[in-house]
Amino acid sequence: MKRKVFMLILGIEAVLCIALNLMNANLSAGLAAAMAFPFEQTGLLLRMLSLSGFIGNLAAIVIYIVICLIPAAILFAIKKRRRLFIEDGILFLLSIVLLVVLYFMINPGYISTCFGNVMEPGIGKAILGGTVYSLIFSYLILRILRLFFESGTERLQKYMSIMLCLLNVLFVYMLFGSGFGTLLSSIASLKSHNAGNEHLLGMTYVFLALQYLVDALPYVLDVIVVFAALDLLNKLSTNRYSHESVESAGRLSHLCRLALMATVFASAAFNLIQLLFARMLMVINYSVHIPLLSIIFVLAVLLLARYIEENKKLKDYNDMFI
Repeated sequence: MKRKVFMLILGIEAVLCIALNLMNANLSAGLAAAMAFPFEQTGLLLRMLSLSGFIGNLAAIVIYIVICLIPAAILFAIKKRRRLFIEDGILFLLSIVLLVVLYFMINPGYISTCFGNVMEPGIGKAILGGTVYSLIFSYLILRILRLFFESGTERLQKYMSIMLCLLNVLFVYMLFGSGFGTLLSSIASLKSHNAGNEHLLGMTYVFLALQYLVDALPYVLDVIVVFAALDLLNKLSTNRYSHESVESAGRLSHLCRLALMATVFASAAFNLIQLLFARMLMVINYSVHIPLLSIIFVLAVLLLARYIEENKKLKDYNDMFI
């Protein structure tokens, strides 16, 4: 995917996240409905078919069994093509789980017997659907991992590019979806708890916005780092021993170090500024940011850059004797 197209996709994602937050969309309810789909709808249709009469009930039972046996049928087809691996057993387990999940979806009144009367039926359906999706994603992830270990260097570079692009999609969501939603929730909570004192909230609003910017900074820098990593992968796929690859690796390591320093300094500076204006603020948020994962990532990138530089020097040295 070209960089301009990918940046356009990220921009559209950012706009959609901001729009949903401004419209005060109930993302949690939407997530619950998405987790229950299509199992809830399938259960409803099978229930309607079952209640239509003897023939309809018989057809509903047959369709119910066929749907639940689909993962087992896939497992049987895989066994004919290749030897089975340990993760393939998830398909058999998935058929058993589908039998239970679809039964509850067909008979939603029994959900309360499983989860208790305190839990809403919609949440119970989301949990049931989420269980199926967790097995599906577990199988896919394990298969992808096996595919990684069985692939060559060039294919691994392509897979890494895809993973980095997905990582940027996640960073944009954390920036404009989750983070921006938290800012709007904080502003709404501040208003509701300080009714009649709105004239005293101006500085607090400013610091809530600054808090959002400080929290958002790591994600912004991570997006930049990912683009630099994609550039390095592109250079490595062309010629891993080229001077451009060495320079790209050096730029990436330098960028990672700057990003880490900016994140730490921004957090510390925000805490100091809050301390200076503490008497004017209705809400104070202090946090001590220890970016261990970022440090590990920087060390990994630095190690990669050093390997690339040493490999380039070793190749140049060997070329002198050829």
